[in-house]
Amino acid sequence: MSDVKIPGFTQSAICFGGIIGMIITGLIVFALPLHVIIMTAIIWTSGHAYSLGYRFPDIKLAMNKGIERGLGAMYIFILIGVVIAAFLESGTITSIVYYSLDLINPSVFLPAALLICSFMSLAVGTSWGTVGTAGVILIGVGFAMGIPLPIVAGAVVSGATFGDKLSPISDTTNLAAVAAGTDLYKHIKSMLYTTIPTYIICLVIYGLIGSTYSADTVTRDEIIAFQSAIDANFVVSIWSFLPIVVLLFLSLRKSPAEVAMVSSVATAIFLAIIQQDRNILNILTSLQSGYSADTGHAGLNKLVNRGGIMSMMETLSMTLFALALGGLLEKVGFLKALLSGLLNKIKSVLALIFATMCTGILACTSMGESYISIIVTSQLFKEKYAEMKLKAYMLSRTVEESTTMSSPLIPWSTAGAFYYGAMQVPVLDYLPYTFLNVLNPLVSLTMTYFGIAVFRTITENKAAQAAE
Repeated sequence: MSDVKIPGFTQSAICFGGIIGMIITGLIVFALPLHVIIMTAIIWTSGHAYSLGYRFPDIKLAMNKGIERGLGAMYIFILIGVVIAAFLESGTITSIVYYSLDLINPSVFLPAALLICSFMSLAVGTSWGTVGTAGVILIGVGFAMGIPLPIVAGAVVSGATFGDKLSPISDTTNLAAVAAGTDLYKHIKSMLYTTIPTYIICLVIYGLIGSTYSADTVTRDEIIAFQSAIDANFVVSIWSFLPIVVLLFLSLRKSPAEVAMVSSVATAIFLAIIQQDRNILNILTSLQSGYSADTGHAGLNKLVNRGGIMSMMETLSMTLFALALGGLLEKVGFLKALLSGLLNKIKSVLALIFATMCTGILACTSMGESYISIIVTSQLFKEKYAEMKLKAYMLSRTVEESTTMSSPLIPWSTAGAFYYGAMQVPVLDYLPYTFLNVLNPLVSLTMTYFGIAVFRTITENKAAQAAE
């Protein structure tokens, strides 16, 4: 390790260019499995690391460190599969879908989905928990209403990301504030300037799209047939909401996510035995392999035949590969070398904001993990923001608008892989409909261009002098 070299700009550009080229070519041209593409990228990056003096034990240790950072997420991955299976066994998901079909009109469903996921993620501070519970249910309701699932998933992800970005109990929100060296609530307040206008635009867009799905698109007979199929296969009851209530209650009390999820699963198993008359052995099998039943209705079959630990294994293994690649890229320092020359050429605030966003997106794309990307991007740009007399919460805001917003849109990232595993909607399918994630960086850049919500340290100094 003492003889390792620092990568130069050219080699870093070649390394990153190779990774991006492999991903684009593999996905779009050859339609290769993501696992194979990322594994190839790891081998490619390892070759560059080896040329700089890193040996196999060093390379392996760097990848292990990357995986180690994501171990907490692995537990959540597995438990979400268990939660979905348990909620199906207890009739929780089907009961909520049944009642929702009576209460929510298709024309307002998409704005309602955005608002529901926004409020839930704000309250519990996690986009993953929101997508894994409310998102799964809303996918079922949207499917029953005849609304294309990529559009529904886009509204779910937009709402979940909104809360994940702004909730004071969100891990990414706190991490961005700490990494940039600013106060948490100043960080959140700064983000409101760009996020609220974007959110209003999203509500309008989802409202316009939703208005095309009305009684003319989805007949009442189709909804009644779906409800009848649920009624014939499950006991529909208000008591079926209890596992969701337990999950939300414990989350709001800031219990660890794992504790809240296991408690809701235990409640769901109890309901499955008492209310659905399910055998405990069959329930435990479902927790492993997923709920399985032939309901006699094709749409309901698609909704309920899912979940279980095994359903999350592909997602989990994809995440392990991405984390290993991210750990190696961070250890060798390719991203830092790539940007070192660029930082000296940045002279305007707009160029700095744009460069920060591009770096955050590139970090998420290559490292597959928002936590590492937040830390690395903040470290790279912290001095430049101070040099240009910008408040630290300008940095934290911009970092979140690139990393937190882009992570769910990358199929091999931890968030993208998780969302696909939970909702069974491919990331590239829902990406065009995640309007909050796509538009927020653009709104922020536009506001910066016009000098809106640009906070400088020199402003306060002038104000203090004027007061004297």
